[in-house]
Amino acid sequence: MKITIDRFEGEYAVCEVEAGKFIDIPKADIPKGAKEGDILSKADNGYRIEKAGTEAKKDEIKKRMNRLFVD
Repeated sequence: MKITIDRFEGEYAVCEVEAGKFIDIPKADIPKGAKEGDILSKADNGYRIEKAGTEAKKDEIKKRMNRLFVD
């Protein structure tokens, strides 16, 4: 399951798990250094950042933005 950090509110990371579905995950369970837009996966002791997935998502967003504003 792909989990994307949408934003941080208080002691929680608000994460999108499916289109339009959100869950709150305690910040204590999120890896240090995680930020909005990072993609997480469930690990034995909490969550881990999927670096390849996060980078791929960033590249996809850049391409979409370029098509919108450059073309």
